Amino acid sequence: MSGTEEKYGERNSRGHYAPNQAWAYPPLFQRHMDIGALLRWLPHYFAPWNLFYGGLAVLCWSYLTPDLSSMTRLQGDWIAWLLIRNAVIVVLFVGGWHIWLYQMRRQHTHFKYNPRWPTDDPKFFLGSQTRENIFFTLVSAVPIWTAWEVVTLWLWANGWLWGSVLVEQPAWNLLILVLVPLWRDLHFYCVHRLIHWPPLYKHVHALHHKNVNPGPWSGLSMHPVEHFLYFSCVTIHWIVPSHPIVMLFNLTHAALSPAQGHCGFHKIEIGTKYLHETGAYAHYLHHKLFDCNYADGVVPLDKWFGSFHDGSREAHQDFLARRKRRTR
Repeated sequence: MSGTEEKYGERNSRGHYAPNQAWAYPPLFQRHMDIGALLRWLPHYFAPWNLFYGGLAVLCWSYLTPDLSSMTRLQGDWIAWLLIRNAVIVVLFVGGWHIWLYQMRRQHTHFKYNPRWPTDDPKFFLGSQTRENIFFTLVSAVPIWTAWEVVTLWLWANGWLWGSVLVEQPAWNLLILVLVPLWRDLHFYCVHRLIHWPPLYKHVHALHHKNVNPGPWSGLSMHPVEHFLYFSCVTIHWIVPSHPIVMLFNLTHAALSPAQGHCGFHKIEIGTKYLHETGAYAHYLHHKLFDCNYADGVVPLDKWFGSFHDGSREAHQDFLARRKRRTR
């Protein structure tokens, strides 16, 4: 498929790839909604990724999570089990993306935004972008993700989360499950804008932004303070009644979706005929340009708050004008 990327985009004089089609939000929050476009988009909301994360949450709850009755006390055995479970999931999922695209280089640089590969660099901890990314993912992200999960399950086990009647209602839980990605958009946008506040950026978020040429392991390579804020998305279940499976879907979505969003490729070649679009371009622009596209999901928050960049030349001119006005 070596000539395929030319059908969907072009490379500039420095070899950087950009898609021909400007990035756009799904047709959900439009003033004049196109029902036909909405119905055509809906299957993409669920498949493949939200169905995958949801299925993984069901699997984890059914077979890989201790019984709630054993969680009334904070004991090392079940906490250690959840920590190991989460670490294995991350290594398999994120490592799979990395091995396929960056170790085996199965599609070379086809559809890769930045044509360069990550190299050893003294600016990174341990002298390598990949090693630093893996370190902060496994040593900080996984334990903090697990800690939020442990506290939430402990609260459930002790009956300290209200709304127990609704928790067992399938229709209610299905509704909350469908809304979780929208909540993730809102929560991530708020946290992301907060950590771009200069004092927090300098001491916290700058660590993540060292990855100007991100890869799958870059997604969760953050300062521990950022991990604490990022995984606090789970606190919605302390307020809104829901089944623990919905909580696991929320945390699984938060833990695994950054690998795709930071993979550095516009499309993934699967076999000789199928292309899977990653949806990573908007967030790649954030890493490249710094102050745009703070959230790139379904809810058009960046468009509403004036920080949107769709990758087009017109949008880039607007972006430069906004930046110039801010620096006056």
